[in-house]
Amino acid sequence: MRTRNDPAWLEAQYNNRARVPAYAGHFARWQQASALVRSKTSARLDIAYGAGAGETLDVFPAAQPGAPVLVFIHGGYWRSLDKSDFSFIAPALNAAGVTVVVPNYALCPAVGIEHIALQMTQAVAWAWRHAAGFGADASRIGLVGHSAGGHLAAMLMCCRWKEVAPDLPAQPVQAALSVSGLYDLEPLRLVASVQADLQLTPASVRRLSPAFFPRPKGGKLFAAVGLDESEEFIRQNALIRDVWGPTAVPVCETLPGRNHFSVVEDLADAKSRLHQLALRAVGLER
Repeated sequence: MRTRNDPAWLEAQYNNRARVPAYAGHFARWQQASALVRSKTSARLDIAYGAGAGETLDVFPAAQPGAPVLVFIHGGYWRSLDKSDFSFIAPALNAAGVTVVVPNYALCPAVGIEHIALQMTQAVAWAWRHAAGFGADASRIGLVGHSAGGHLAAMLMCCRWKEVAPDLPAQPVQAALSVSGLYDLEPLRLVASVQADLQLTPASVRRLSPAFFPRPKGGKLFAAVGLDESEEFIRQNALIRDVWGPTAVPVCETLPGRNHFSVVEDLADAKSRLHQLALRAVGLER
C-alpha cells in the first residue's frame, strides 16, 4: 500500500512535468504569447525592486487611472521559469482595468525558499510605494501566485509588514489567489527530483509551510486547483481551507479539465472562473 511516506508515490504526485508530458508545449505557448505581448504593449520592463540577484519586475499598466494592482508570482518549484514567461496573462487583466506587476526572484539552489519569500515582500513593497507613479491605486493590491508562486502568495498573506518596513501598512494586500499552491512542504523532502535543489529540513518546513501558520488577521486567500492535477495537489488545496478556515479562505475550488499547467492559462481568458477570481482578489467583482 502506498502512503504519503512513500518516496516513489510522492515523486509521481509532485513531479508535474512527468505527469503532463505535453508540458513543453505549454511553456512554448507561454513564451511565444508573452514575447508578443511585450512587443505590442507599453509595458515597463526589468525595473529593479532591489539590488540583489533576480530582483527585477515588469509592469503592465492599465489604461484607466486609479487601477487596482495585481502582483503575479510565477511558479517553477522555486528553481525555474522567469517573469518573462508570464507576460501573456496581462492583456486580459489590463482590459478589465487592472495593472499587472510580474516580479522575478532568485532561484534555488543558489538561494533558499526563505530568501525568495523575503524578496517577494520587497516586490510587494515596491508596488505599494510606486503604484501612483504608474497611475494605479496602492490601496487596492492583490496577489496571484501559481504553484510555488501560490505558496509565496500564501506566505505574504501572513507577513508582518511593519517589520519589513515601517512605512508599509499593516496589510497592503487585500486578497490573494493561490493557484495549485503548496502549503505543507513536508512531502517535498521525500521528492528526490525537487529536494536536490530545495534542501528542505524539518526546521525549514516548519518555517515555510503556511499550513502551519496561524490564519492571517487581514486579507483573504482564494484557493484553486485543476481537477486533473494529482491527489496531493488537490489535497494541498483543501488543506489550507481546513486549517485557516472559511473566513480566511472563502473560496476553495477545483477547476474541471485543467492540469497543473493549463490551469494558469485561464488567467488570460476573461470568461474563465480563474480570471474572475483574479479580479475579485483586487476588489473587482464580476
